[in-house]
Amino acid sequence: MIIGVPKEIKNNENRVALTPAGAQELVKRGHSVYVQAKAGEGSGFSDEDYTGAGARMLAKAEEVFSIAEMIMKVKEPIEQEYNLIKKDQLVFTYFHFASYEPLTHAMIKTGAVCLAYETVERVDGSLPLLVPMSEVAGRMSIQEGAKYLEKPLKGRGILLGGVPGVMPAKVLILGGGVVGTNAAKMAAGLGADVIITDVNINRLRYLDDVMPKNVHTMVSNDYVLRELVKTCDLIIGGVLIPGAKAPKLITRDMLKTMRPGTVLVDVAVDQGGCIETCKPTTHEDPTFIIDDVVHYCVANMPGAVPYTSTLALTNATLPYAVKLAGQGWKKACAENQDLKKGLNVINGKVVYKAVADSFNLTYTDVKEFLN
Repeated sequence: MIIGVPKEIKNNENRVALTPAGAQELVKRGHSVYVQAKAGEGSGFSDEDYTGAGARMLAKAEEVFSIAEMIMKVKEPIEQEYNLIKKDQLVFTYFHFASYEPLTHAMIKTGAVCLAYETVERVDGSLPLLVPMSEVAGRMSIQEGAKYLEKPLKGRGILLGGVPGVMPAKVLILGGGVVGTNAAKMAAGLGADVIITDVNINRLRYLDDVMPKNVHTMVSNDYVLRELVKTCDLIIGGVLIPGAKAPKLITRDMLKTMRPGTVLVDVAVDQGGCIETCKPTTHEDPTFIIDDVVHYCVANMPGAVPYTSTLALTNATLPYAVKLAGQGWKKACAENQDLKKGLNVINGKVVYKAVADSFNLTYTDVKEFLN
């Protein structure tokens, strides 16, 4: 198969979809890998690293999209890339369709096969291609939150861990999944007083067992959250419903009950956000303030630590890329249930129900394409 890796062009997106080591594994199996010049530069990989691994370099994105049967990306295609995508071309990347209707319609129009990292799902319900970036984003949410709690950045001016004789900050984490767990580890390690909320009592029991003593668990509901936000200094939104929009757990009216300088970090912003007042921001302009509450809603947080993120992402995606390249998407998805659930749009049809439901689009059973 011919695999293309274009350079990411989203604001401050320094990750690349494939490391030189990943390219070498695909080349070893007889596939051709074309990488856009300087695509790996932001992650610390030179063009020479790729050519040394057997990949071939192309100067422009247009050349990469034109030649490739499978495109591997990190972030969803943006408007200037829409017309580069061809009918029947397999695009393997994070799409987060449910959060952005224009992207959904654009990909329907291309006739491409859109296989989304974030909905590849194992039998146990885990999301293997979302996990590594959720781990990064969960950990980053605390270091970014701690930074924006500083007074010069309009925060409350509070140190997460406090000091002897001074109470630590209170951190509220919405969701006990991968993001929430990693955020809690980081916040607890810095000495904060941490509360994780979730609707799954069994998950809370598990977290209660494994987390240090400064992490507490509470069942999530509207009443509980309305009380907690009044006294918490940093609130992390880490709730995910695979392929669908995140529920709005923190509503506009709750902001008026928060203390000035409270910081909100919505890691779920890729899926529409679980904080009502959040809207996607960039690393260049990461925050905005509503009712004296600081909102940090960067939609590609792991892009700020691209070396770590790119390695972690390739570690997770490469085994699936090898299957897709070796068998073709139809056979690979028919035989591998994880990959099958990653299919979102095929030849103009929406085959992932949560995406179809988000925009009242016709849903087509993916089986129609795999038989």
